[in-house]
Amino acid sequence: MVQYMDKNSGFNMWNANKNATTPRSPLSGFLWWTLLFIAAWWTIGAIMSPKQSATTTETQTVAVDLSSVPMTNVASDKIDASVQGLRISDVRLSDYAVSADSDERVSLLGSDGNFIEVGLLSTGAAAPTPATVWNVKDNTYTWRSPDDIEFVRTLTTDGYTITITDTIKNNSGRDTAFAPYARIVRDNDMKSAAGVSNGAIAYINSDVEDVAWSKLDKKSYAYSTTSGFAGFADQYWETVVSIDSPDQTIRVKKSGDKYTTDTAAAAVAVANGATATITTNVFVGPRDQNVLDAAADRIAGLGETIDYGWFWFLARPMLWVLNGIHHVVMNYGVAIIIMTILLRLLMWPLTRKSYVSMAAMQKMQPEMQRIQKLYANDKMRLQMEMMKLYQTHKTSPMSGCLPMLIQIPIFFALYKALLVSVAMRNAGFLWIHDLSAMDPYFILPILMGATMYLQQRLQSPKTNNSGNDAVAQTQRMMRWMPVLFTVMFAWMPAGLVLYWTVSNIFGIIQMQIIKRQSK
Repeated sequence: MVQYMDKNSGFNMWNANKNATTPRSPLSGFLWWTLLFIAAWWTIGAIMSPKQSATTTETQTVAVDLSSVPMTNVASDKIDASVQGLRISDVRLSDYAVSADSDERVSLLGSDGNFIEVGLLSTGAAAPTPATVWNVKDNTYTWRSPDDIEFVRTLTTDGYTITITDTIKNNSGRDTAFAPYARIVRDNDMKSAAGVSNGAIAYINSDVEDVAWSKLDKKSYAYSTTSGFAGFADQYWETVVSIDSPDQTIRVKKSGDKYTTDTAAAAVAVANGATATITTNVFVGPRDQNVLDAAADRIAGLGETIDYGWFWFLARPMLWVLNGIHHVVMNYGVAIIIMTILLRLLMWPLTRKSYVSMAAMQKMQPEMQRIQKLYANDKMRLQMEMMKLYQTHKTSPMSGCLPMLIQIPIFFALYKALLVSVAMRNAGFLWIHDLSAMDPYFILPILMGATMYLQQRLQSPKTNNSGNDAVAQTQRMMRWMPVLFTVMFAWMPAGLVLYWTVSNIFGIIQMQIIKRQSK
């Protein structure tokens, strides 16, 4: 990025023209760009930084004695979950280890008091409660109420989705109705917080609603929808529950030291002697786009829950390309390097035009200085002469900034792609154990700063910058930019720093090639 801000860049030349008639502080150019970048960086940091949960409580979660309720298991090729009556907890993900060098599997809702509860409510008849003891055979649970209403619950699994089918057979001698409900109770796992949406999520009338943990500390939220789902999302994992029934009310709140999201659907009438069936789908798994899209067959809208940021139209294809390259090279570090080179090759014509334009600006410098001195007191004439000079040399004061402007959305898109990619988690490269986390030894940030400094030195012309004019002092101050960027990137995901380092190296090689071609 610094390469487009040196002394002879179009922007600084244009800035110098303005300084010819309106004196400015010597550090104005440097401070403008520095403050602009720091402001953007502060905004990202504010989003990334986890917020401390408030200790105030709204309602306490009622403790239920489950000691007499037997514990069973439900499993698929992807998950293994514990089932205790109406509740599902401790869902272990078979394909994901806690760390790269551990055999322990990731467990969702594994802490005490964390669970998913799927049940029924009725005002005119008895319904199963969390403490109800069922007759269990395989994955079928049976219970008969004192009113002679038989409840049969069947649990089936498909990947990361658990389907709960409740069949109600009414032999009570009177008509009745049951309203299905589901809720998720869990802790706030602050270790999962990052620059992606995490907290409560709800699918309301075909639109995804995100509620951050910090917002839940302050107030509760309620929604009405014809159909949808409710749940929680972390950086890499997602837990949602969806009742296949219309007219739902979804609430999200803090309950004591836990967070709760629940959904209740319209009551289902069951006439005497009739049978009714209610289906509820639960997803507990990774926030992987392919996995979520597959599960969306049962839970509509699930594939829309990943936050790719403002530049989602770049982040999604970049992640798709990155995963495609990984399938070939089998290493995400190498995949990032290859993708970086492909991006720079794609930008080659624009970058070449920028280099040629900057070379023309260097040749124009003596004439520009002459015009600035000659028409220092005639602003209108100065602008006319400068425009004529640009037309003669067929260049523009902003042409050198175009590659930088294009790299900004690419940078933020890749930043988001690396953060939301579950596959990047625990992905190693050389000495780095996790490309989605910072380099623990700060080697990559130092290499990035060194390559940025070298690129800046090669880009700068061999002229005397000892003057006190604004451009010269700005150029001297810009030499500190590699140090500033090194400090900023030290805590960024290592995969992103790898991309920027490789991009700098490619830019240095590209600049040498274009210079030889120009000669």
